[in-house]
Amino acid sequence: MAWPTAEVARMSGVTARTLRHYDEIGLLPPARIGSNGHRYYEEAQLLQLQQILVLRALGMGLSEISRILAAQVDELEALRGHHRRLLAERDRLDVLAGTVSRTIAELEQSRMDGRPMMSINRPENLFEGVRSDQYGENLRDFPELAEAVERHTSTMGEAEIEAGHRKRTAQMIRLGELLAAGTPADAEAVQAEIDAQYRALAELRAVSAEEYRAIGRSCVENEPWRAAYEAIAPGLAEYQRDAIEAYATTRLS
Repeated sequence: MAWPTAEVARMSGVTARTLRHYDEIGLLPPARIGSNGHRYYEEAQLLQLQQILVLRALGMGLSEISRILAAQVDELEALRGHHRRLLAERDRLDVLAGTVSRTIAELEQSRMDGRPMMSINRPENLFEGVRSDQYGENLRDFPELAEAVERHTSTMGEAEIEAGHRKRTAQMIRLGELLAAGTPADAEAVQAEIDAQYRALAELRAVSAEEYRAIGRSCVENEPWRAAYEAIAPGLAEYQRDAIEAYATTRLS
């Protein structure tokens, strides 16, 4: 049985554009191309796509995934390995949720009594459970931008990557605080945070207003991305989307 690109996109949640990109780079060629030029995928390709998406969710870049798929021999054993990694990722997210919960409690207490947060005595505690490679992994529906992020990251040292990740985590926490304070998504303080995010992306590759809006929607529609935002504050994914929409309308259109 074979499925056309549109059906595979519907089933997997991966855009047709991304599937074409995976074909172009040799990561996931279709089983065959019909006389009408349409790509068709069979069971083997669907299983490979599942592996690709699992590895993407685990934070791997496309070049690394390509090496893993080329090297693996037994498909079942590979899936068992992916399953172990997913369980480890679940545990990491539990740790991250606990980290954010403690940070919220300490922030509330420090504001009540006017004293520094306890975690500042050991600032590494603020980052327990976070991972330095999450920035690009959720751009899977934007392959060109994801590749730009991956190319940029490949030139950076571990300390530089970690510093960048901590900066982005701090941005998310600040947005969570603005959300908790009831600040509208189009308010200047929120838009300043969104502007910093946009400029960071624009340094890697030109990003149009429509593409930035699509990235904003992915904060809600892409489950790993949504989970990262919701771990910081309930409703933060929608807040980020709405803030990006306001930014794209007022500053990019």
